Amino acid sequence: MTETTTTGTTVRTPWHLWLVGVVAVLFNSIGVYDFVMSLAQGPSYLANAGMTPAQIQHFQQMPAWMTLDWAVGVFGALAGSVLILLRNKLAWPVLAVSLAAFLLMQVYTYVLTDGGKIMGQSMAITSAVIAGLLAFFIWYAWWMTRRGVLK
Repeated sequence: MTETTTTGTTVRTPWHLWLVGVVAVLFNSIGVYDFVMSLAQGPSYLANAGMTPAQIQHFQQMPAWMTLDWAVGVFGALAGSVLILLRNKLAWPVLAVSLAAFLLMQVYTYVLTDGGKIMGQSMAITSAVIAGLLAFFIWYAWWMTRRGVLK
C-alpha cells in the first residue's frame, strides 16, 4: 500500500508493519483475555491458570486502583496494537501509557507488597518478557511514525 503525502512524496507501508501489528494484536489479546476471565471467573480461572492458593489470595487482595491500572495496561496495549495496523501515529503514545501502567503494576507487586516472593521467579521472567515486548512495540510504532508510515 502506498500513499502520497502533502509534500508529494510517496510512503510505502512496509510488509513488516503487518507482521508486527498482527503479532502485537495477538499477544496483547492474551492480556485482555486474562483480565476479563480473571474478573468473570475469579479464583477458579486463576487456579486453572496454575496459580497457587497463596498467589490467588495475593491477587484478590489487590486494591481497586490496581485493577484499574491493569485495565489501562491491557486495553491500552491492545488499542495501541490496533492503531499500528490502522497506521495511526497515536499508536506509540497509547502503547507508552500501557507500558507505564504495566510498570506501575510491577512496582506494586515487587516494591509495595511481598508479591514478588509470592508470585515466584517465573512471574518475574514473564513480566520481563511482557515489558520487553511492549518496549519493542513502542519503539516500532515510534520508528514507523518518524518514517511517515503512521500518520
